[in-house]
Amino acid sequence: MNLCASMIFNRILKTAAITAITAFSLLFTANAVLADYLSSEGGGGNYRYELWSDGNNGYYLKIWREEASKNSAPYRVSGKFDSSREALVYFDCYYAEKSLPECPR
Repeated sequence: MNLCASMIFNRILKTAAITAITAFSLLFTANAVLADYLSSEGGGGNYRYELWSDGNNGYYLKIWREEASKNSAPYRVSGKFDSSREALVYFDCYYAEKSLPECPR
C-alpha cells in the first residue's frame, strides 16, 4: 500500500473509532439517566414504603407490610404519580390511615 492510501485508511479508521465511541457513550448516558432511583422511604400504620422516581415520567410506591423483610418482594407497587407529594398523600390516606384534607371521604 502506498503512503497516500495508508493515510486515507488511517483517517477512515480513526473516524470509525470516534463514531463508535461517541455512539456508545450516548447510549450509556441515556440508559443511566432513565434508570429508576430511590427518592425517599418511610412508614405509617402497618406499612412502610419506598418512593421511587422513574426519571421524568413520575413516581411510584413500593409498599410492604411493616413486619416484612427488607429483602422481600413488595406487598404492592402503586401507580404513576405526577409528584412525590401526590404519592406520599396516597400512602398516608390508604396505608397510614391518616385523615388528611386531601384524602377522599
